[in-house]
Amino acid sequence: MIVAANNLQKRFGDTAALDGFTMSVPAGRVVGLIGPNGSGKTTALKSILGLATLDGGELQVMGKDPLRQRAALMQDVVFIADTGILPKWMRVGDLLDYVDAVQPGFNRAAAVERLAKTEIRVTKRVRTLSKGMHVQLHLAIVLATEAKLLVLDEPTLGLDILYRQQFYDAILNDYYEQDRSILVTTHEVREIEHILTDVVFIHKGRTLLSAPMEDLAQRYTKLVTPDEVSLPTPPISTKRGLSGYEYVVQDVPRNELAELGSVTTPNLAELFVAVVGE
Repeated sequence: MIVAANNLQKRFGDTAALDGFTMSVPAGRVVGLIGPNGSGKTTALKSILGLATLDGGELQVMGKDPLRQRAALMQDVVFIADTGILPKWMRVGDLLDYVDAVQPGFNRAAAVERLAKTEIRVTKRVRTLSKGMHVQLHLAIVLATEAKLLVLDEPTLGLDILYRQQFYDAILNDYYEQDRSILVTTHEVREIEHILTDVVFIHKGRTLLSAPMEDLAQRYTKLVTPDEVSLPTPPISTKRGLSGYEYVVQDVPRNELAELGSVTTPNLAELFVAVVGE
């Protein structure tokens, strides 16, 4: 198991950032950690990266304690945050030299080769790069590093749709392998839904749902009817839409619902709203 988190607890004064949060990231999986602002996503990621202490629970990343064994852990973990964390005063070439010196798994030549396909030059300072170029530079470093876990925290925030698509295409084509795992958080749920193998819903520091994507299609159904109907099992959500009444139901055979209206699988955003209920 790449990440094993069980009953994590973290409080900031009267606020519970993590309140029994549990999740796992198996090897070779792409796990989406989905939650609204203030749900505990960032605290969970910081804990996994060894950047935050916990008040309780058990957490191991690749068999290591992230806080006490962080130096060893970082040999196999790479991270892209939602804000620019690369040193802005450095030139790109000097940054590559630095990473090459401190990260044994870094392949400088591979990073330079990827950057050659962009407008980023090694003589430029990081502070002169646009948001999109900054992400491209960070991505080039990450993809040139041999690591078992890639952590992405809102990595495409502020990028246009073209850059976002190119970013995830590069991750899938050049990083993702059977023995590597990806943990990603984002508000743009629809644009990553197709790359996820597993999903975890977090709300108010708690795990509301944790399942492989293929299980969601079997367990959850969206039913649309022109008029309000009575269902064999109470739905987990009901709303009035342009096409009529929209219900999301759990663990009800589709053949029992088909005669009532249109039956489909809810997308990830619809399912999240239904499960969270807010």
